[in-house]
Amino acid sequence: MKSHFLTLALVSGLMALTTASAFAQSAAPASPTATPRVDQREANQQQRIANGAASGQLTAKETQRLEKEQAHIDKTEARAKSDGVVTAKERRHLQKEQDVAGADIRRAKHNKRVAKSS
Repeated sequence: MKSHFLTLALVSGLMALTTASAFAQSAAPASPTATPRVDQREANQQQRIANGAASGQLTAKETQRLEKEQAHIDKTEARAKSDGVVTAKERRHLQKEQDVAGADIRRAKHNKRVAKSS
């Protein structure tokens, strides 16, 4: 129960940060480092993870692994932005990472494992 509550709190906090970040970036003018599609997709994936954790479709371990995968994508995006320009190749790489993460979320939510109820 404690780990499930901790997971829900973690997911909720990350969603709030992601949503605020996406909103702040959408209000800014377009720049070579702008990645609105990546940001929107990231917010959608965070929401899917939060919904899965809240409904019990994801175990605490699955939620933690998916969150770690999202953090890796965040780091990749930050690295891509670090030189001031996100190239087409870097955008494709981010898209591919998000494709894999999306498939992992779906697979984890629809497997036979469920969160332990207390």
